[in-house]
Parts: sequence; C-alpha cells; structure tokens
Amino acid sequence: MEAKRRFISATYRQCFLAALLFHSAIAIAAPPEDAATLVKRAIDYWRDSSSYSVIDMTIRRPDWERTMTIRVWTRGQKESLVRVTAPPKDAGNATLLLDNEMWSFTPKINRVIKIPSSMMNQSWMGSDFSNNDLAKADELIEQYTHKLLGQESHDGHTVYVIESVPKEAAPVVWGHEVVKIRDDWVILEHAFYDQQDVLVKKLVTSEIRSMGGKPVVARERMQRVDRPGEWTEVVTQEVRFGIPIAAGTFTLSNLRNPRE
Repeated sequence: MEAKRRFISATYRQCFLAALLFHSAIAIAAPPEDAATLVKRAIDYWRDSSSYSVIDMTIRRPDWERTMTIRVWTRGQKESLVRVTAPPKDAGNATLLLDNEMWSFTPKINRVIKIPSSMMNQSWMGSDFSNNDLAKADELIEQYTHKLLGQESHDGHTVYVIESVPKEAAPVVWGHEVVKIRDDWVILEHAFYDQQDVLVKKLVTSEIRSMGGKPVVARERMQRVDRPGEWTEVVTQEVRFGIPIAAGTFTLSNLRNPRE
C-alpha cells in the first residue's frame, strides 16, 4: 500500500510538472499583443513622440555610387521633415510630410512643389526608396490589416513575422507586405510584394546599436529583387528621441527657408 501511494504521488508530481512546463511554453511562445498592435508598437518605437536623426544614405548603381548626408525630424506619425545637407550639389533638397500630404523643395529651381498621389511611387532622390516609403509610417497602421504568420529567433530575441494586407479601398500599390519585428520592437525586415504576390523589394536590417537610449536600426539596405547589383543603404550616425522641436519646423515656410 505504501509503495502504491508513493507511485501515485510521484506520478501526480510528474503530471503537474509536465502541465506547468507546457503552459509556461505557451506563455513564452504567445505574442504579447495581436499583430496590429505589434506593428503599431514597432512604428511608435521607431518614431517615438518626436525624433531627430542624422543619416548617411548611399545609393549604389552598376556604374556609379553616391552618398548623401540627411537630417530628419519627426513628431508623432503625421509630421516629418527630411533635409539633405551634403554633398553640396544635393544640399538643400528637402521633403515635408504633413497630415498625409507631401511637399518637396528643390534649391535649383527655388520652388516648393506638392507631390501628387500619381508620383508617390517614384524614387526619392534617385534612391531605392519611393516617396511613398517615406510617407507610410501611419499608412501601414491605418490602411492595412495584419496577421501573425509565425515566430523566429534572432540573437536571443523572439521575432514576430507579420503579413500586412491592404484594406479593400486602401490607396496603395502593394499586394501585401511582410514585416519581421523583434520582441524589443526593432524592425528586422520589411518585404514588399506586388498584386501577383511576387516579391519586388526588401528592406533588411544588418546592424543594431544602442543610440538615443535604446536599441535602434543602425544600418539597413533596400534592394529590388530584379536588380541584384543595385541597392540603397541607410546608416544612422546619430539619433535622439522625445526631444522638443521648435515651433514652425513642419511648415512650408521652413521647408523653403530652414530655421532649425
């Protein structure tokens, strides 16, 4: 009888331990929020309440390569100012994003031009980024539905693989997009597929560093699938988050005549 009680007790403990481990595994594997929330948190993390950054953008083509230095200011999801500071021939070119509208300033013609929707898919400054890529922070949140496809691992982190599909009436060109988000909200990869579900281009993170008080993407490359010898690489040299931004920064007047 005593042996039987010990057997039952041992069996109970084993079952309890197995159940505990099973439920712990489920808790670890489950995402903290749904896919839409994961996407929003990643974008909020990247832009913060406000930010200022200095980046080098290198555009590579088979017969030439050039690098531009760019300063970027953001506030929330609706306000961004991107200004080229070097080399001299490109310095002064700037783009303003305000409430889902975009304007550009070109010093050579000394004009501010509103970018129409028909030009949003054109290249920005000859790079592999389009005007739409610069403008789409809130678009990915508002114009898409999101589904968690699975999970991967990266440097000890869980990575959420999320498919983003445009809503039926969304004014976007992509058939769907796939975003890989690390559990600390760093975006590792962003792939763009056309309406036939063919991969067109991909933005891939190759370096993560601590800047501005948190881990951020320090180096990433946008590349089209059909042009293996061409790419655009962005290297962040400096970034600050949650900073005060001067009144009038995100205005057409400041776009033309910088005061920041």
